Amino acid sequence: MSGVRRPTLEMVATRAGVGRGTVSRVINGSDQVSPATREAVRDAIAELGYVPNHAARTLVTRRTDTVALVVPEPNDRLFAQPFFAHIVRGVSATLNERDLQLLLTTVRSPDEYGRLGDYLTAHHVDGVLLVSLHADDPLPDRLAEAGVPCVIGGRPSWQTHHPIHYVDIDNVGGARTATRRLVETGRHCIATVAGPPDMVAGEDRLEGYLKAMRESGLPTPPTQIVRGDFSYESGDAAMRGLLESAPDLDAVFVASDPMALAAMRVLRGSGRRIPEDVAVIGYDNSSFASHSDPPLSSVHQPTERMGGEMARILADVAIPGEADFSEQVLDTHLVIRESG
Repeated sequence: MSGVRRPTLEMVATRAGVGRGTVSRVINGSDQVSPATREAVRDAIAELGYVPNHAARTLVTRRTDTVALVVPEPNDRLFAQPFFAHIVRGVSATLNERDLQLLLTTVRSPDEYGRLGDYLTAHHVDGVLLVSLHADDPLPDRLAEAGVPCVIGGRPSWQTHHPIHYVDIDNVGGARTATRRLVETGRHCIATVAGPPDMVAGEDRLEGYLKAMRESGLPTPPTQIVRGDFSYESGDAAMRGLLESAPDLDAVFVASDPMALAAMRVLRGSGRRIPEDVAVIGYDNSSFASHSDPPLSSVHQPTERMGGEMARILADVAIPGEADFSEQVLDTHLVIRESG
């Protein structure tokens, strides 16, 4: 094999009967080439088995054809929660359609996050997708100041210095619908396991619960509200706390499916029947929901579509600079099963 010469750009140009610059324009997707010439160049590339030098192309175009998806959560959280898998699936499908590569990164410490910020702002990627952000996260502003296109999953809850593209879920509406379902089925002491206060989704789902309770005229004493961080472990601890602070509860809206599954386990362990004694509704409509015992009613949020829309806005709007700001909010719906 050492004697076989690797096909070059010049060899492709000679085979196609065009200049070297024309071959480069075809490879880079330029529309300044006639269809006949484009076909001749592509035929020559196929016949010779030419593989473009990506590094050289990057120097010319200043494009890496790579997009980073940043999840500022530890690896165990990434692989344990279905939300992230659906986001990755949606992002991957859209980027594949556009011949873009995905770089998936997780962050376990502030030092790691700082180093990641240095890497991303050095233009090693064409754009960045951010999900699971916590309040006052500095990365969106750092990226904007460095001129790196960015789209975030979720509405920013903090003051930023630059417009931010984002795709959000109607978390207020989804939580309100779930809580109203519990009210309409005759429940009177409805508690909630809310999400973390430093995340938009956590605060919005709590607001949806409170809105439905106000509309129904039911009380919401602090003893009926506890918080978790969307994880199974936090749902277990939160439900145990609720059984102590609100022992008369007959329903609970839980802000994520992993927390809801843990809550159901605790309720069964305490001798409570679901839904006869306590109705439970979760949030995610994950695959776990339909296989729990009993099957879990849950708010469906289109997370795969969310990932796809984030990638689409980044590739089609943010990277080419088609708009200064784009926002999209996706609807939810309640999937009723046997738990509530």
